[in-house]
Amino acid sequence: MAPKPDLTESFIALALQVTCHAVNRATTRQEASELMLETIKRLSEQIAASIAFIGADCRLILLPEYFLTGFPLGESIDEWAEKACLSMQGIEYEALSKIAQRHSIFLCGNAYELDPNFPGLYFQTCFIIDPTGSIVLRYRRLNSMFAPTPHDVWDKYLDIYGLEGVFPVAKTEIGNLAAVASDEILFPEVARCLTMRGAEIILHPTSEVYGKELAPKQAAKISRAVENMVYVVSANTAGIVNTPIPAASVDGGSKIIDYRGIVLTETGAGESMAAFAEIDLAALRRYRKRPGLNNLLARQRFELYAETYAQTKLYPPNTMLEGEIERKHFIKTQQEVIEKMGIGNGEWGMGNGNIIN
Repeated sequence: MAPKPDLTESFIALALQVTCHAVNRATTRQEASELMLETIKRLSEQIAASIAFIGADCRLILLPEYFLTGFPLGESIDEWAEKACLSMQGIEYEALSKIAQRHSIFLCGNAYELDPNFPGLYFQTCFIIDPTGSIVLRYRRLNSMFAPTPHDVWDKYLDIYGLEGVFPVAKTEIGNLAAVASDEILFPEVARCLTMRGAEIILHPTSEVYGKELAPKQAAKISRAVENMVYVVSANTAGIVNTPIPAASVDGGSKIIDYRGIVLTETGAGESMAAFAEIDLAALRRYRKRPGLNNLLARQRFELYAETYAQTKLYPPNTMLEGEIERKHFIKTQQEVIEKMGIGNGEWGMGNGNIIN
């Protein structure tokens, strides 16, 4: 295979829209692992064919959210950890690393992952594998409705990984890469913190409803690109099969948005490699250096907001440090937070002593 050209300042990124073959119906870990490896084999062929069509300057490929497994459907945390979660040095990562090496690409995806530092839990993890096959970024989802997050074990997580491990940015030959998972695109603080640490390209693996109307996530992708002056590469699933949920419920709309909020490419429904576009890092960096109204990064005054954030307490950290966790924990905690907010009493945001100290 001919060597890839050095395209540090300009290359092609692909948001590869593929079907998720869920493992929920697998009855053993071995059966689930075989399904995952079959998915990786299928992906290997699709990635090879996509690069052959797009060209050798395709250097970055993003896969959808939980593309190997789907999501839990009634499984307890322990059951899902046993059946569907990857080891940090597992055979699935090894197989994906070989794809990145074979094609000299940066390969990004999203999976449920075990961490030996936190027995009994798992994290939804975005990963980036570089052309040498090394994992150069692990981002654990910080806002999740039904999965453990670093915030739920906050003090211990910070002790082990530090704040750079909470908001990681990979400084690579194709720019500074970061990742945001699924509906975290709706949380502007996550993308902002990544940008403050140097992110130029935000990779967004997702599995979401897609339609003709401008849904909240679609609007948020454009907003995150504009306000942070970054490229947003978003890969959606082409449906999820092998579950009771209708397969096409989350299908279509993978896209790439530039730092001005312009949608460079977007695909419809079904498996597709049509969502590819040029990433022009030189142009992005020139844009960020240009004084004027549109340079939103250079106009930021973070001191204005820092004290209010520091004083505000809402969703509690460290709720999963001890004891067995059941799924009802998530709803119970959210109900307590809503009660604390006092929205029904008109107290939200009025410094009642529960939210703003």
